[in-house]
Order: sequence, then C-alpha cells, then structure tokens
Amino acid sequence: MKGYLIILISLIISGCASQEVTTSEQNAPQASQAYSSLGMQYLSSGDTANAKVAFQRAIAINSDGAEAYNGLAMVFQIEDEPELAESYFQKAISAEPDSAMMHNNYGAFLFSLERYSQACKELARATEDPFYNQRSQAFENLGRCYLLIERLDAAEHAFKRSLKLNPNRPTALLQLSDVLIQKDELEASVSYFEQFRAMVDDKRVQHSAQSLWLGVQISRLQNLGVNAATYGLILKNMFPESEEYRQYKESTL
Repeated sequence: MKGYLIILISLIISGCASQEVTTSEQNAPQASQAYSSLGMQYLSSGDTANAKVAFQRAIAINSDGAEAYNGLAMVFQIEDEPELAESYFQKAISAEPDSAMMHNNYGAFLFSLERYSQACKELARATEDPFYNQRSQAFENLGRCYLLIERLDAAEHAFKRSLKLNPNRPTALLQLSDVLIQKDELEASVSYFEQFRAMVDDKRVQHSAQSLWLGVQISRLQNLGVNAATYGLILKNMFPESEEYRQYKESTL
C-alpha cells in the first residue's frame, strides 16, 4: 500500500507536459490527499518520523488540508508533545470546522488530559453530524465524559442515543446500567445489564471489574444473595487489585 501511494504521488506531481493548466494547480488537492494518506499509513505502523514528513509535505502543497493537521496532531499526541498536538488539532478544526471526526479526535485528546469539561464540548460537537459513521461511538464517549463531570442525566441520554444507533455496544450497556443504579431505577438497570450479560454468555465480550461489581450490586438489590456471592468470587479471582474489589470487600464488612 505504501509503495502504491508513493507511485501515486510521483504520478500526481509529474503530471502531463501537454496540459495547459499547470500541474500544481490541477493536481495539488490530489497530491496533498495522497501525502496525507501516506502519512496515515506510516502512523498506523508506528513510524512517526516518516509520518511527519508526509503530513508536512501535504500541508506545504495545501495549507487548508485538515486531514494532515489532524495527522500531525495524532503524531505529537503519540510522541507526548501535548502542546504541539493541541495546536494541530485546533488547526484541523479551523480548516474543517464541521468535521465530526476532527471534533471527536480533539475531544478524545482532551479527555486523555483529564480536561473533561472541554472534552465534553468537543465530543458533543462530534455527535451532531447524523452522517458521521462513528456517531454511536461518539455518543458513548460523550456519555463517559459526562459521568466524569457528574452529569448523570446527560450521560444517560448520551448512552441511550449510542444504543439507539447500535444496540450491541457493551460499554454503553454497562455504563447505562450503572447510571440507572445510581438513579435508583433498578428495573431499567437490570434490563441493560442483562443485555450486557447475554453478550458475555455469547463470548462476544468479557466481564470487567466494573461489570462484576455492578452484578454484585444488582443481585443484592434483587435479594439474590447467591448471585451476588458468585459475582464477588469471580471479581476476587479475576481482579483482586481493582478498586471495585476493594469496594466489594468493604461492603461485606
């Protein structure tokens, strides 16, 4: 694939001598896109040095190329250069302000820096595009973000929107069940937890410390002591160092 892109770039830049319009005028958008694609190939293989060269070349050809700015932002995020990463995320959004992908990537970056209020705003922008092919994921990310700033109602809404778009998202199912427990809505919480548990039974997903601790809490509220003890035992065996197991132990004292 990389070889093909290199050849494509060569062909785009060389052009045809008989054309009246200059090669740079006619082929600059294609050349810039090709370099951006090449940069993403390098980035996906972990070669950040060559990725930077390709993205910089794309920008030199077309300074309005949001994809290249976004690529450089991700490079610098990987290289632990948060100030540079943020500046390029902002350039990407400035170049393409309505791009759900750009807002989602910037929001995820801010989330990683624990700047949750700002992250939520960017992730909310990402959910606005009804044609964004990762919209369900964006709503799930937004719900997780709202949880961390203690906006339970907003988190509930975001997780429900995520599941409306894709009912087979285990994280959204689990998080929504947890939110509903916190809101004392046991019946609704059980419904979502059972959907998650069905995915575990079908081996499409595995239990986590969070899901096992949630299973304990739900079982206790249903007065199902044996089920609660079973979840607790699995939690002890699988995640003995987890915060959830610490909470479980404290709850049994």
